[in-house]
Amino acid sequence: MNQSLRSNFQSFHANQAFDALEIAVLIPCYNEAEAIAKVVKDFQAALPTATIYVYDNNSTDKTVIRAQAAGAIVRREPRQGKGHVVRRMFADVEADVYLMVDGDDTYDATAAPEMVRLMTTECLDLVNGTRSAVSTTAYRPGHKLGNMMLSGLVQKIFGTGATDMLSGYRVFSNRFVKSFPIMSRGFEIETELTVHALELQMPLDEVASSFRDRPEGSESKLNSIRDGVRILRTILRLARHERPLWFFSLVAGLLAIAALGLAAPVITEYFATGLVPRLPTAVLSASLMIIACLSGAVGMVLDLVTRARQEAKRMQYLSIPGVATKARPQPTSQKPKKLMVGQ
Repeated sequence: MNQSLRSNFQSFHANQAFDALEIAVLIPCYNEAEAIAKVVKDFQAALPTATIYVYDNNSTDKTVIRAQAAGAIVRREPRQGKGHVVRRMFADVEADVYLMVDGDDTYDATAAPEMVRLMTTECLDLVNGTRSAVSTTAYRPGHKLGNMMLSGLVQKIFGTGATDMLSGYRVFSNRFVKSFPIMSRGFEIETELTVHALELQMPLDEVASSFRDRPEGSESKLNSIRDGVRILRTILRLARHERPLWFFSLVAGLLAIAALGLAAPVITEYFATGLVPRLPTAVLSASLMIIACLSGAVGMVLDLVTRARQEAKRMQYLSIPGVATKARPQPTSQKPKKLMVGQ
């Protein structure tokens, strides 16, 4: 009985929170005519109060026509690449909660209410929809292995976070979106989203969602090798920008090991004969050690600069109201009772 009452109470307040929130569903698209209408209708059914936006990225098929016919607000971004589209969506759309999902109909719309509910009840800034394949062809082993390796690398460098870093199904708070300086142009935007949350130590969580095959006639735009290299390059770039002490210390360590390896036979021969016959090797070894020391010093200086920049980003992030402020039911205003003299 108590459990039932508690469940009804939570459901009542969840509905109040949903009604108080302005939810935007953002769908970046490029040639998704076979899937986009179903995606729009599925999310209209899952989140009836949400506004559905489809951002077309130079599609050459009937994506725009079918999205409009399904009832979505369609806008266009001429610069090619998912990063450009996400930058435009985040800049243009104003909402309390943003749900971003790929337009290929591979993600389960029925998980959306739980993702939004989790964000509002737990006061989160990011909820990641982790992929759980319903068939062996939906999530290919190569893609799964690459995702695990890249996600693991990000966790090692930036801290524990999303286990499915490359998922295209996420829910963001307003202060996440409006504090996010997007720099990526393509598919590597997923990495930048995750690192932004980890860097500012935002509260985040995950919700499992089924992941299915694309509809027949729809083709994937993902190139495993090309996009994998781009993502790895983005991780290294972000490590250099956000973890300069770690990055330049690693470079310094590698250079120092190389310098010592080259210097070892030179030093051994000098102590044995008193001569330095390998002068070029000695000069190269000394040069590498000097560069290693400079690299370490650069890392320490940049670390101080990065900390100051992170503090500024954190203050900007905190200046934006969290989702809990809008989701919390407002109490009814009551006039204070007048006290009579002598009471």
